[in-house]
Amino acid sequence: MGHLFGTDGVRGRAGYDLTAGLAMDLAAAAASVLAGTGDFAAARDQHRRPVAVVGRDPRASGEFLEAAVVAGLAASGVDAVRLGVIPTPAVAYLTTALGADLGVMLSASHNPAPDNGIKFFARGGVKLPDAVEQDIEERLTHSGRLAAGGKARVPESGFGRVSDGPEHGERYLDHLLTTLPATAQGPLAGLKVVVDCAHGAASEYAPVLLSRAGADVITIGAEPDGLNINAGCGSTSLGTLSSAVIEYGADAGIAHDGDADRCLAVDAAGDVIDGDQILAVLALALKDTGRLAGDTVVATVMSNLGFRKAMNAAGISIVETPVGDRYLIAAMLDGKFILGGEQSGHIIMLDHATTGDGLLTAIQFLAEAVRQDKTVAELATVMTRYPQVLITIPGVDKSRVMASPALAATVAAAEAELGDKGRVLVRPSGTEPAVRVMVEAEDSDQADRLAGQLVATITNVG
Repeated sequence: MGHLFGTDGVRGRAGYDLTAGLAMDLAAAAASVLAGTGDFAAARDQHRRPVAVVGRDPRASGEFLEAAVVAGLAASGVDAVRLGVIPTPAVAYLTTALGADLGVMLSASHNPAPDNGIKFFARGGVKLPDAVEQDIEERLTHSGRLAAGGKARVPESGFGRVSDGPEHGERYLDHLLTTLPATAQGPLAGLKVVVDCAHGAASEYAPVLLSRAGADVITIGAEPDGLNINAGCGSTSLGTLSSAVIEYGADAGIAHDGDADRCLAVDAAGDVIDGDQILAVLALALKDTGRLAGDTVVATVMSNLGFRKAMNAAGISIVETPVGDRYLIAAMLDGKFILGGEQSGHIIMLDHATTGDGLLTAIQFLAEAVRQDKTVAELATVMTRYPQVLITIPGVDKSRVMASPALAATVAAAEAELGDKGRVLVRPSGTEPAVRVMVEAEDSDQADRLAGQLVATITNVG
């Protein structure tokens, strides 16, 4: 079968890699492992059927995949509550709030419309560790499809029942609002904000949330038709938002991705404020109010050198992880830290959420501008963003390249030239036969030149 789970669930081209049959079987396997419906699962309360909440983003393929997932759950004896089109972090939150045994989200996040994916949350709204994903894959392999001779059965507690619960989205919005201080006009009063919903899951949620928090809201990218998700809009295409902020004379712009677990921003001049800058603002705010656990923030190896310098200057320690929010969360739970994030806009605030939440990030960031009586551009000056060059070299032998003495010598020479005024990172891709190069320097020409030297060495070796 190969390895199904990637860095964030099971993802692929809908109808090709990700079929209705696979979605149904995967849901049944997940029910067995996570909800105790099969012989692979731990004992559970036999006097009630387990419950799953199921959400999706507005991709056209999400409709048939939702039906398949719900069928797999119900056939396994799990009651399924369809939440409809809703952000991924809302599914995580509602898994906990509704006491569900598991949550399922159908989304390919920032990927284009032809793709889709299935993400699972365990009890408590947490993403699955590798070992549990492996258990689900083994269960899928063990059980097989009915057409391939799998054994049909009726669950002991009866088939699961299916219900619709779109009203639970209100509970999620209420929860987000409680994370802000209550004020007469609203914690975001006085701010004019453009929000780009990427024609995705945030479309019915982000504008409502910002408005209820007191902001004057202009909405773009909120007309999903199933095919336009992330198309020229959202956090992967910030030019549209920048133009709109300038056109409307707004104080700030907020951009989400297709499933709304990311947040990036732009200031009144249309300049981008990335995840590192947002994370720096939130870290300093939490430290200033004595709420930053361990005076520590968790970030990935890709975090900008300017972020690292700003945190060091503020007396905040950084725990570094590989790229991917699952690694951030694991390190945060291990060290009992409450704040982590990455440049792409995945920000995790464990005081309020179990996963990255773009809507939560947006209101917390904007609320800091109000609290400090600063523009978002002024907020972002807490760190200087160093020029960063990122290059992917495809089609190389990762093992040979990473073990190459020639590459080690080139890296050492670049590091010696940069000293403490830059950074070099060379790493193998986790998803393809490629090596990724990152160079940061105070001067962009120097970063380009050193990156070019590294690419030439890797190409010669690989």
